[in-house]
Amino acid sequence: MTTLSPPSVPTPGAVCRIGIWDSGVGGLSVLRHCRALLPQASFHYYADRAYAPYGTRDAAFVRERARAIAGLLERDLGCDALVIACNTATALAAEEVRAQARVPVVALEPGVKPAEALTRSGAVAVLATEHTLASPRFAHLVARHAASLRVLPAPVLGLVECIEAGEFDGPTVRACLGAALGPALAAGADVIILGCTHFPWVADAVRAVAGEGVALVDTGPAVARHLRHRLELAGIERAPRLADLLSGQRFWSSGPPSALPEPIRMALGLPVTTRFETCPLPRR
Repeated sequence: MTTLSPPSVPTPGAVCRIGIWDSGVGGLSVLRHCRALLPQASFHYYADRAYAPYGTRDAAFVRERARAIAGLLERDLGCDALVIACNTATALAAEEVRAQARVPVVALEPGVKPAEALTRSGAVAVLATEHTLASPRFAHLVARHAASLRVLPAPVLGLVECIEAGEFDGPTVRACLGAALGPALAAGADVIILGCTHFPWVADAVRAVAGEGVALVDTGPAVARHLRHRLELAGIERAPRLADLLSGQRFWSSGPPSALPEPIRMALGLPVTTRFETCPLPRR
């Protein structure tokens, strides 16, 4: 079983400390909406960059990582709620994380339900990893909320790697998107569900490839609203101690220290000096 050594952090405050994680920088698109809706909260973001992307990893490995990171955030960093800001990890490990955790756990899923209200053609594309699209969780979601739609899977390869490398547009990004979306767009899809938290960061490139009249669905705002609801139901106060306000947010990575990609840092309004700090690699 994978264990993670806790990083050295200041003594945590006891209120409204939220842990969010993804395989890499994708989940920062969810953090952006959570920070906007919960400006009083203190956030710890964990990027498992040593093992990104999850979309090509063995399912058992992703589940092991999810349990280990959730334990780190809850047990060692004192988080009062957890957000699985990764569609692949949600599809493969959400139930196991919830069974392990003693705090509220918010997961995410492709926005099939809101897509139904946007489509005119009745056909929607789901841009996601193969793990997400092949999961029983996704099949159940489609059966529950999209019986009247043509849901067109659009598995994409290589795009997460581009985003992790700081490439948000350009020939390679558009080639990945064109190969993934081409069949669905030819079949009449007029809504594209961004089924990976990395993909909102390349929304402009998606629009350029898809053309006019195609709507995009990003589930980040809905995740933030659900997180706030879960905090309220759990009776967790939304005003942290001064020590938490001073820290604001911390960014951890299983990989070496690195800067956040500039477009993401600017979108989050973070200082130029903001970096991922290394959390010790797991003992395997």
